[in-house]
Amino acid sequence: MAKDTSKDRTARDTHYATLRRQVRDAKRERGEIPTPTPQKRKKSAEGWTPPQLAPEQVYLYGLHTVRAAIDNPERRIIKLSVTQNALARLEIGPPETLPFPVEIVSPQEIDKMLGPDAIHQGVMIETRPLPVRRLEALRESPLLLVLDQVTDPHNVGAIMRSAVAFNAGAVITTQRHSPTESGVLAKSASGALELIPYIQITNLADALGELHRLGFYSIGLDSEGPAPLEGTFRGDKIALVLGSEGKGLRQKTRETVNALARLDMPGAIKSLNVSNAAAIALYASRQFLAKAAS
Repeated sequence: MAKDTSKDRTARDTHYATLRRQVRDAKRERGEIPTPTPQKRKKSAEGWTPPQLAPEQVYLYGLHTVRAAIDNPERRIIKLSVTQNALARLEIGPPETLPFPVEIVSPQEIDKMLGPDAIHQGVMIETRPLPVRRLEALRESPLLLVLDQVTDPHNVGAIMRSAVAFNAGAVITTQRHSPTESGVLAKSASGALELIPYIQITNLADALGELHRLGFYSIGLDSEGPAPLEGTFRGDKIALVLGSEGKGLRQKTRETVNALARLDMPGAIKSLNVSNAAAIALYASRQFLAKAAS
């Protein structure tokens, strides 16, 4: 009598399907492949209104984002809402061993909180914002990134990832016309929000003045800058300053930075998305600092 292998094939197929889904989800978290448009959820989007959040209330979602938040000792988590499947994929142990309440929910219950367009992967946390950091604490950091009213949280999240990759000490931005700590920002940062200080200041010119007193040489990136970035570096502490997606650096910022510089591009396109420009500038800065230290 032949052995029935259908159950073995089913288990094996399920295992490989799970692995493929995990690889696909990881690529989406890193921005390597696009997130599919949630076509099936569009009808329910019409009647959805976002909940009113208190000033000290933040919702974060997505497997990678939530896991990074749980691993961050400075993150104060109020509650984890998670599906049974997502809980297993988080790999954080039994709910009763965790230092915060865990509620097992359906995906639809999370949709009601975040909206039908949020790709939450079955997991959401309610948390407090991260502690406020002061510029004085960055005295020993050789490289900082300063954003002059970059408004798109997707761009800021991508910039955070690059800043972490190149070991920058902080991402500094303005309180007005800049994204606050949020689920969209954290999801775009793919865990980087938990790994680098995100400092929002009231007055950018004053903040640059303080950075100068701390020994930083500030360089504003401008497509019409008078010199290439590579020839503009000075000293052993650098603060790169990038402007908004449309208008670039404001006039007051141009007048306050120590120098203006451009990224030389030999091709037909002479300007880049702010997150791409930030990554290139961070790499060039790291190369300069490494040579200066050797």
